[in-house]
This record gives sequence, C-alpha cells and structure tokens, in this order.
Amino acid sequence: MQETNKSTVQPNKQQLLNRLKRIEGQVRGVHQMVENDRYCVDILHQISAIQSAMNKVSLALLEDHTHHCVANAIKGQDGENSIKELMDVMKTMTK
Repeated sequence: MQETNKSTVQPNKQQLLNRLKRIEGQVRGVHQMVENDRYCVDILHQISAIQSAMNKVSLALLEDHTHHCVANAIKGQDGENSIKELMDVMKTMTK
C-alpha cells in the first residue's frame, strides 16, 4: 500500500468513522464465529456483508475525492496528475 504526505478534510468524516466502527464490530463477530466453530455458510454470509460495507466506504471516499480533490486539481491546472492518480487507485480497487 502506497502512502503519500497529502492530506485532506473528509467532508463526511463522522459518517465514515461510524461505518468503519460497524465494520470493525462485524469483523470481531466473524472472529468469534470462527472461534466458536459456527457453520461455514453463516461465516461466509457475514464476510460478504463486511465486503459490501467496505465497498460502500470505498465508493464514498472515491466520490468525495473526485468531487473535491480531483475537481480542484483540474481547476488549478493539475488535472492530468490527479486523473492519473484516480485511475491508478481505480485499477487497484478493481483487482
């Protein structure tokens, strides 16, 4: 995972944090399910729900990034770099 020194203010920060806390709880629940030898299909359903929730968080971040960071970069004449960065992250997300 590549990190940069860039930072931004997340417009929906609290909503994202709340979603991530719920996901964290779901992951702990799956951990307990495995420890308690729960039925594999039940565990897989929970994992599917976690993946769906993570996809929603990713899409929310992607939307915010596009509407704010990318749009501002285009207005500020740095659009090509920002679009390349956006496409690179999209390629990573869709693997």
